[in-house]
Order: sequence, then C-alpha cells, then structure tokens
Amino acid sequence: MTTPKKRVGILISGRGSNMLSLISAARAPDYPAEIVCVVSNRPNAEGLAKAQSEGVLACTIDGKAFDSREAFEDALDTQFKRLGVDIIACAGFMKLLTPGFVKRWHDRMINIHPSLLPSFKGLDTHERALEAGVKIAGCSVHVVRAEVDSGPIIAQAAVPVLEGDTPESLAARVLEAEHRLYPHALALFATGQAAVSGERIAGPQVPINQEKALFWPPLGSISGRDPNQT
Repeated sequence: MTTPKKRVGILISGRGSNMLSLISAARAPDYPAEIVCVVSNRPNAEGLAKAQSEGVLACTIDGKAFDSREAFEDALDTQFKRLGVDIIACAGFMKLLTPGFVKRWHDRMINIHPSLLPSFKGLDTHERALEAGVKIAGCSVHVVRAEVDSGPIIAQAAVPVLEGDTPESLAARVLEAEHRLYPHALALFATGQAAVSGERIAGPQVPINQEKALFWPPLGSISGRDPNQT
C-alpha cells in the first residue's frame, strides 16, 4: 500500500527562491510530500506570482490587516487546516510567530536559516559571519520553536568563506546550498527518517557523506604538507 504524501504549506514573505526549490522537488513522483499552498504575509511578495506560475495555490494573509498577531495567526491556522496541511515549511518568512501558534504546530513546522546554527541566529547573518572572521559558513533546516532560529536541527550544509567575500557573495554561495538542502531535509522529515526525540533529531540512519574533517584553508596550503600526515 502506498504511503500518502505529506501535505505541505509554505510560508513566504519575499521572492520565494527556497519555495521554488521545494515545489520543483515535489514534482518527482517518488517525493514524499506535496506542496498544497503558498501563503505570504506580504501582498507584494514576488514568490506569490512564482507559485501561481507553477500551478500552486497561492494567497496573501496580510499581517497588517489584523488587529493582533493572534488574529493573523488564527487566519493562517484556518487556511492550513482547511487544506489539510500536515507540515508548514517556512521559506524566507520574516514575521515572528507567537509561542501559541508554534505550540499549535509543535513538531510540524520547519524553517531554513542561512547559518550553521546555533551560530548567527536572527538577521544580517552573512555580515555577522564575515565580521566574526569565520572560515566556514552554511545553512540549517530546523524544527521551529518559540525562540527565534531555535529547535532540533534536521540537516545542515557547509560552504567555505573565501578571501574577498562580501555579504552578497557569501549569501549567494549559501543560497545555492539552501536550494539543495531544504528539499532533502523536508523529505527526511516527511518520511519520519528525521524525527524529533526530545529536543534533538533522531536519525536518519544513513552513512554520512564525508567522514573526514572539512578544512578551510586546506591543510598544508602554506607549507605544502599536511602536518598530520607521516
């Protein structure tokens, strides 16, 4: 018997590039989730037209049209429940959600953030990473909790920080990784291969793709020899 696909609602606020990566992945017959709607809190979000052009139901629930955050979230909740949504995927959603809404969707809402969490939570991620002088940056997909950019980490991808990087060039490199990571993480979450256990993710039980450490700059890049090699 075929397992029903998980029904996913995507929350956006802007251009929706990660949204498009999820929509594209979900077209595969064997992908374990289907995108049933895209909702933006901003009427002028570019992602709305993009979702519609992909044949996905897209609508605005304008956060400024409600007297309270709770009223706005009630409208979100009603829309998602009406469409039978199983999982909410935040993809560039820039409005803070109340603890009450997060509790309603406990362990059923995920988010992608452009850093290797728990480092650099919040905004201006790439500027702060460059100011800190880190040599490796990246992105994380996590289960949403009430605290911003917190919750069990489902998957991560790392990229090097290159000499001369600007926030824009680093953001572009991280975004390319995001577009590959988010569909992968959603598939793991939708199938239960990545499941919440306490406040961590249990699984998936698959070999890691790289057992050796990732170094940047490369070992031996100055002396020409890896000091750990004999």
